[in-house]
Amino acid sequence: MPTIGVSIVRSYSEKVKPPRTVHLRWPFGHPLGEPSNVAQQRAVIRKAFEALYDITEPGEIVDLPFRWRREKYEDV
Repeated sequence: MPTIGVSIVRSYSEKVKPPRTVHLRWPFGHPLGEPSNVAQQRAVIRKAFEALYDITEPGEIVDLPFRWRREKYEDV
């Protein structure tokens, strides 16, 4: 079963080298987004699932483009 990590500390992911990782520059304790912001959380999860297909090299880290509290998310 393929897995992917969601990281908020890129340097840790670089050292640990999990198989696949998406990285966000967000505050500690909020790897999927703001509390109760369902649209934001779904957007992160959707991008993480897309990365399962896009990442081809073991240990690759994809930096997601989302900015904390500066994006508008459409609920799907």
